Amino acid sequence: MNFLTLLQAVFSLALTLGIILLVAWGMRRYAPGLLARFQAERGERRLKVVETLVLDPTRRLVLVKVDDQERLVLLGEGRELDPVEAPRR
Repeated sequence: MNFLTLLQAVFSLALTLGIILLVAWGMRRYAPGLLARFQAERGERRLKVVETLVLDPTRRLVLVKVDDQERLVLLGEGRELDPVEAPRR
């Protein structure tokens, strides 16, 4: 590997990283304004996630507000769980 090939590889790497940084800067600067403009055109949303609670690595509880009603949804792997009885005292 001669010096010119090494220099070309370093220049190509620097150019690629520069383009990636330029795109990242542009997205951080201009993307929030563009996204807000698109969301404003859609109007008022009917569905809103109020709160999320992680139960374990495979399940979570999500409190969702639809219109003016709140619903509690259990998200998981899709298998049915057996009910667990509370310990008796």
